[in-house]
Amino acid sequence: MSKLKDYAELTRFNRPIGSFLLMWPTLWALWLAADGMPEWHLLIIFILGVFSMRSAGCVINDYADRKIDGSVDRTKNRPLPSGRVSEKEALLLFSALCVLSFILVLFTDLQTILLSFVGLGLAALYPFMKRYTHLPQLFLGLAFSWAIPMAYSAQGGDLADPELWMLFVANCFWTIAYDTYYAITDRPDDLKIGVKSTAILFAEYDLFVILCLQGLTLSLLTWIGLLAGLSWPYFVSLFVCVGLFYLQFKQAKNRDRQACFRSFLDNNRVGYCVFIGLAANYFL
Repeated sequence: MSKLKDYAELTRFNRPIGSFLLMWPTLWALWLAADGMPEWHLLIIFILGVFSMRSAGCVINDYADRKIDGSVDRTKNRPLPSGRVSEKEALLLFSALCVLSFILVLFTDLQTILLSFVGLGLAALYPFMKRYTHLPQLFLGLAFSWAIPMAYSAQGGDLADPELWMLFVANCFWTIAYDTYYAITDRPDDLKIGVKSTAILFAEYDLFVILCLQGLTLSLLTWIGLLAGLSWPYFVSLFVCVGLFYLQFKQAKNRDRQACFRSFLDNNRVGYCVFIGLAANYFL
């Protein structure tokens, strides 16, 4: 039982916020591609796939950071640096989660299966980027957004659809914004150990850049709504998101670690707010 608890901590099953942040844009894409309610089996496949691949990403992230997590207050007690899970166990768990995700995608079509390999590559690449670039959040955005073309493909949508790639870019902007809030909480430790992030890159302009990225996100989502001919519930949801983003900024303006972390967590409300507006548009 103790080992299962350690595995749950390693995969973040006990902290599903990251899975939710990956799930909402995937659901946006499924609804847009289907022009309404997507096929039930695809809905189940993608929700399960989101949780399994996000967990796989957490495992490989902790494996990549196993030598430095012990130097960071927030991560020093994680299963790998504390020795509660071995490196071999972590790699086996990562492989098992990837196999599970691949089995799920096998129930879609060939094009979606091929796209899944790109998603796996991005998920495995992201954890190592903080050693080489101050933009690891960009690679997280790419990894978290790759489910969007996969959802369009599985639902029979056209991969040349401009709405698809606008949604992809919008989600990248949103991911960089909320993960910069997350990175601010680790900035003092990251500076000591030499790990790079957008929080370090943006420095004193961090909150301003976050607001700009959030503005770009909402601008693209608005454009998508206009192109797709969506109705008022969708646009009301975007207006609500303006308020949610402002509350995040107000909460984090003093750059207190816990406040910035809460602003990161609050993005779950943004994700489901957009989804509710989108679903309500088709329902009505």
